[in-house]
Amino acid sequence: MYLLLKALHIFGFVAWFAGLFFLVRLFVYHTEAFDFEKMKSDILRAQYEDIEGRVYKIICTPAMLLTWICGVMMIIHNGWEWFTLNHWLHFKLVLLIILSGYHHHSKSLITKLKTGKTGFSSFQFRLWNELPSIFLLTIVLLAVYKNSLDFVKAAIGIITFAVVIYFLARLYRNIRLKQENTKT
Repeated sequence: MYLLLKALHIFGFVAWFAGLFFLVRLFVYHTEAFDFEKMKSDILRAQYEDIEGRVYKIICTPAMLLTWICGVMMIIHNGWEWFTLNHWLHFKLVLLIILSGYHHHSKSLITKLKTGKTGFSSFQFRLWNELPSIFLLTIVLLAVYKNSLDFVKAAIGIITFAVVIYFLARLYRNIRLKQENTKT
């Protein structure tokens, strides 16, 4: 039974992360659709609203629930003493609570995108889309290394990873802007 829970937990978090990555990528395109002429913009925005709602309701939320349910059941299966001895899991749970907040905040962004008043540019949504990568890397490191993880080295590595992602996103934005300027 434990291995089935573990398999479903892994399946759940893979689907959850895939859904979150896709959802926020849709936010990027949805935001950019506001820049098109009205008729094209209206069509694209209606399509993005529909897809965003489906991805959130049909992929992200069920996958998040499966991840949480199977994870909690594995903790219960292992017992309280095991839980108290595995400090890595405490950090993982904190990250999952924050990631669940990210998930729920994304729902509010779906609603705000309908009016175009999210406070995010497409570039900021691109950065927002990279946050799950940082969570995923951290959670995987915790799950693989468990209590033997050197938290200082891991933190330095994760921060470096986040900085690299940020600068790559800025580089990509600058390349796109140059290409757009040469077209005009």
